[in-house]
Amino acid sequence: MTTRVVAFLLTALLPLSLAHLNDPLAWLYTRNTQGNDHASLQADAAISACPDVCDCPPTFPVAMYCDGRGLTAVPSIPSHIKYLYLQNNAITALPDSALVNATSLVWLMLHHNQLTSEAIGAKAFLKLEALERLYLQHNSLTSIPANLPRTLKDLRMNHNKIEKVAVADLEGMDQLSLLYLHDNAITDMGTSLKALKSLMVLDISSNQLTKVPDSLPEQVHQLYMDHNSIDSLPESFLTSLTQLQYVRLAHNQLTDQGVPANTFNVSGLVELDLSFNRLERIPTVSTSLQHLYLQANRIKEFTLGSFCVFTDVTNFSRLQTLRLDGNEIGMEDIPADSSLCLRSASAIDV
Repeated sequence: MTTRVVAFLLTALLPLSLAHLNDPLAWLYTRNTQGNDHASLQADAAISACPDVCDCPPTFPVAMYCDGRGLTAVPSIPSHIKYLYLQNNAITALPDSALVNATSLVWLMLHHNQLTSEAIGAKAFLKLEALERLYLQHNSLTSIPANLPRTLKDLRMNHNKIEKVAVADLEGMDQLSLLYLHDNAITDMGTSLKALKSLMVLDISSNQLTKVPDSLPEQVHQLYMDHNSIDSLPESFLTSLTQLQYVRLAHNQLTDQGVPANTFNVSGLVELDLSFNRLERIPTVSTSLQHLYLQANRIKEFTLGSFCVFTDVTNFSRLQTLRLDGNEIGMEDIPADSSLCLRSASAIDV
């Protein structure tokens, strides 16, 4: 009797211990294991495809870090890479074939290299149909490269040697919101900015411009044109720029004759920098302006009417910062009743 019971128990337990071999749902577990193995193989393959001179972190496999490696040429780029860091190298050329496999790129960092316009292929950027951010600052470019992706949102080409911007260079860039072209040698921009319908930040300071570019984008929010040779402004050039809040025109050659009446008397402006010019009078500004920089001009008179036409409880200037130092006026030239108009100003520097 005892022998039969033990035999029965062993027979009953045996299928349980081998259940995984005969389980009709075992294919599910096998499939999951294979899936994990496949994902692991893909990650391993991505890492192995990374050039030896670069880093491709397993935790961020779509990024490739090749910055500061002393590279003189662009390494091979796996097609799955979205973020490519090549800055701070000595790369001298970007041939048509350099980026042909990098079709997934969203960010491309090429700043602080030794690129020249002649060494960038006409088709070098042609395959980058998803690129949003391109950094080419601090190179030796004399022109904007051809066939830049129209998907760009952020384009930085400051600190180069660019002399002219043509309409075709930026045409079709409907999504571009930030454009840095400062510290170049640009003398003319024509109507190249007209098509940039989404542009919010434009920096064209430290160039050789003698006039304000035609057809500024209506959505621009920040406009930097300081350190140029601009001596006059077009009539009502700020009127159509309803989103504009920050304007810098310092270090130009503006005179009273070159600034039409009420040019800066537009609502919406928060900051206006006209320092280091040749102005002899304080221009009329909107009461909504908060920061006004007029230092180092040739202003001889403090005209309260430039800030307030009349003053009462609700009508007064919102100026918080007013700099007039480096002109030909002193504290004794400021009218006694200016405190009513300029009640928000923390201090007036003369």
